[in-house]
Amino acid sequence: MDIIELIAIVKKKIKSKISVEDIEIEDKSFLHKNHSGNQPDKFHLKIKIKSKELKKMGRIDSNKRIYGILNEEMKHSIHSLQILIC
Repeated sequence: MDIIELIAIVKKKIKSKISVEDIEIEDKSFLHKNHSGNQPDKFHLKIKIKSKELKKMGRIDSNKRIYGILNEEMKHSIHSLQILIC
């Protein structure tokens, strides 16, 4: 899977499960290229979500919700997520 396809899947899955006003996803994999555990087929994503629904939840609960939605992608395509909720 390439990064463009992964970003499209992540956006679609999050939008289908959470009320989202805006979502931005950035590929930050380049920051980790020289790390010993880096895998070229796994990506590091930064997700910025504007969501009243998530904002009402605590940080841990909102992150758990997102990780649950992206469970399959976390197993196969995502190495790391940075989540910012506005």
